[in-house]
Amino acid sequence: MIDVILFAGRIVLVALLYIFLLFAIKAGVGLVRSGSKSKKNAQMSIVITQGPSSLLGTVMPINSTIIVGRAPGSDIYVPDDLISGKHARITPIPDGAIIEDLNSTNGTLLNGLPVAIPENLLVGDKIAIGNLVLEVDGR
Repeated sequence: MIDVILFAGRIVLVALLYIFLLFAIKAGVGLVRSGSKSKKNAQMSIVITQGPSSLLGTVMPINSTIIVGRAPGSDIYVPDDLISGKHARITPIPDGAIIEDLNSTNGTLLNGLPVAIPENLLVGDKIAIGNLVLEVDGR
């Protein structure tokens, strides 16, 4: 009788081990997939194509929030009277990035259209803020 109980216990233990391994593999695959999405953010960047000569050609990867403005603490600081202190914010999201106007006086344009609500950014998009033009790049 003890032999039957021990044999049944072994079978239950092996079944629990397989269930545990199945969940561990599923979790590992999920981590690998979510890691590839975060790499997509690192591939997007902002290139300054028009504005002050000291900023032309500057490339900023979109791996954290970027504030564009005239305030000295801005990530992209532009001393231009057409640009508000904190003019616009570019934020990475899991599948790319968004831009939003921060209630600026002169507004923010995305591909020539005013940004009224947060808008998704795509590679090749052009952002106009005063005399500053930024282009979304896939670098």
